[in-house]
Amino acid sequence: MNKRKQREITEAKIRTVAAYILLSVLTFLCLFFFYILLINSTREHVDIQKGFSAIPGAALLKNLVNVANDANVPIFNGITNSLIVSSFAAVLSCYFSALTAYGLYAYDFKLKKPAFIFIMLILVMPTQVSALGFLRLITKMNMEDTFFPLILPSIAAPSVFYFMYSYMQSSLPMSLVEASRIDGANEFRTFNSIVLPIMKPAMAVQAIFAFVSSWNNYFIPALVLSTQKKKTLPILIASLRSADFLKFDMGKVYMLITIAIVPIIFVYILLSKFIVEGVTLGGVKE
Repeated sequence: MNKRKQREITEAKIRTVAAYILLSVLTFLCLFFFYILLINSTREHVDIQKGFSAIPGAALLKNLVNVANDANVPIFNGITNSLIVSSFAAVLSCYFSALTAYGLYAYDFKLKKPAFIFIMLILVMPTQVSALGFLRLITKMNMEDTFFPLILPSIAAPSVFYFMYSYMQSSLPMSLVEASRIDGANEFRTFNSIVLPIMKPAMAVQAIFAFVSSWNNYFIPALVLSTQKKKTLPILIASLRSADFLKFDMGKVYMLITIAIVPIIFVYILLSKFIVEGVTLGGVKE
């Protein structure tokens, strides 16, 4: 009996060690590319062309000054534009998706199932399919070269809606909604005062994903924005990357990419504590 127990303990230790080794390898693979990015942002173009180096260079301030002083790449305008678009897109996406999910969850009507299926069909439709029609629409509405076509469509976010709807099914008792209705509260008061606090973890999770998705979006902003000072960071990075070969500076490119990921890291650090909580609570049926 003791030998069997010892063997089980030994097997458990082996599994634990194997799990730690696997997690260490995955962590290394995830962080290695960020490390190379940070290292190359401190090196000059000539040094980067020589190949890989694990030691930081001495051109950090030089690359930063070159990016900041580049008239063809208005980096501060790009950061401001990306922050405006991504922040509004994340807020509108989370709020209206939660509101739509609440409407389908809390009400029973004849077209409830067809409405849900219709939203799911939009989810699987690629953005490129409707890009031409979308571009013609905003042109007729005189909204080209503005931020509105980048912000307003975030109100209809099928993927965020589906997450919110699933979360409500597992974490929002209808008894709370019915009690609020009995107390005389209208539906918007019920949603804002009762439902939103319960949905806070799910909204924080989706806010992270919506912010990052909008921040990294290149396709639609490249179609809509034409003024240099209104362009977002992904467009500026692409324009710098496709610059003249004789004037091309890899140090500036890596520095610009490094600057671009700083707000994303900040958002993750700020809201990351809600990720596990939101996913866990959303998967537990009461």
